[in-house]
Amino acid sequence: MKVIKRDGRAVEFDRNKIAVAIEKANTEVKGKEKASKQEIENIIEFIEDIDKKRVLVEDIQDIIEQKLMEIKKYNLAKKYIVYRYTRALVRKQNTTDESILGIIKNTSRQVVNEDINNNSIIASNQRDLIAGEVSKDLTRRILLPEKISKAHNEKIIKFHNSEYFIQPIINSCLINIEDMLENGTVINGKMIDSPTSFQVACIIITQIILAVASSQYGIEYVDINCLGKYLRKSYNKYKKHLKETYSDKLSLELIQEIADNNIKHELQSGIQTIIYQINTAMTTKGKPPQVVLLLNSEEDSQYNKENNLILEELIHQINQGMKNKNGKYEPIELPKMITEPKRIHEIKDNKFDQGMVSINLSQIGTLAEKNSKEFWKLLDERAELCREALMYRHYALLGTAADMSPIHWRYGAIARLEQGETIDKLLKDGESTLTLGYVGLKSSVQKMMQKENSNKDMLSFEKDIIKFLKEKTIKWTKESGIKFVLTECK
Repeated sequence: MKVIKRDGRAVEFDRNKIAVAIEKANTEVKGKEKASKQEIENIIEFIEDIDKKRVLVEDIQDIIEQKLMEIKKYNLAKKYIVYRYTRALVRKQNTTDESILGIIKNTSRQVVNEDINNNSIIASNQRDLIAGEVSKDLTRRILLPEKISKAHNEKIIKFHNSEYFIQPIINSCLINIEDMLENGTVINGKMIDSPTSFQVACIIITQIILAVASSQYGIEYVDINCLGKYLRKSYNKYKKHLKETYSDKLSLELIQEIADNNIKHELQSGIQTIIYQINTAMTTKGKPPQVVLLLNSEEDSQYNKENNLILEELIHQINQGMKNKNGKYEPIELPKMITEPKRIHEIKDNKFDQGMVSINLSQIGTLAEKNSKEFWKLLDERAELCREALMYRHYALLGTAADMSPIHWRYGAIARLEQGETIDKLLKDGESTLTLGYVGLKSSVQKMMQKENSNKDMLSFEKDIIKFLKEKTIKWTKESGIKFVLTECK
């Protein structure tokens, strides 16, 4: 018989654990209230005779209480219930005091090291870390089932970004910048009209990025191809103004040259605005937004020429870096860039991600001890545990009103829903994703392979694991109507 633990693991039934638990309660009572060794043996045999292949640990505990009552060991049953309840309290105890004080005193290495980009000395960053510790504690003790929390704590799976799970906010999104620039948007209750110049478009983009980043916890993807239109608007404005003002004084060639120079300066200034704003501004999380720019030149675009100029200037300024406090240029981490067409297509295929849970493949390789059957069994069990955890991310977002984050849901970053409308219809049918991550692929394969196995064998095993997980996500998508995707966690 297998016993299903609180973390979802299936372990062999161990009669000694029952005997030890009852004996601990036995020490709290006297005389006839104690259970004899034969009575304890009878209880254990009753449980062993249950005709089930699997039984929940909670059901075993219920049977023990019932059997103690049947043999009229009422005080012993009470002590056992108290023992059981005390164990449950230990599992659910609040653990935030020490970690929060550690953040304030800058001694909590574990908390600080989880986010190396968050300088824990700065007050705004401390505020975010403190709020995160409270959220993680509530998530662990109350919001998630115990088996998922325990699996996370034991590194069986990773429930990513639990410091933000207390709020119904999303992971990452592809900001619909083109729509927001074309049709306007609202930030902090103020209408932002469609820009008529490249410089203003760049300013608006950075304001949108900051507003979006403050109401989610993951990456903001931005396709900047839409900016070509506004660079041409600026160029046409310069040329029109020069013709209307100086046509009787300047040749068309000179007007063209001046317009080209003006647009070149505006291009440099606009890109500099984007880079400066992204690297110097702080979101409500106390750090710069996690921006990734999609750099793909579309040859069939009517603004292809302008877009190529924008990409060249952007790459030039990012490669150049920014000056540090000593006035010397140094590399910058933001914004990051993606140029691979396939990856860009994958990102643009989804509007936003509801959240991620990852599976620890290396640990599975260790536990399986080169037993292939055990490896695939554990992989299947833990993949299903990840699915259950991912569905809790989905459930947490159900019923969220569009007003929770107007920039996302009402004013164009993702949708333009009505006031009071929920985001539920955006959570299914391919509009968004739930992400199954995995770590330790190579490590798990190395632990499972024999010395005589070749690199070809190892590569084949890696592909089999990825195929297995990929098929899981396809199956889950068909069953739920929610798009599950697979990704490797770095």
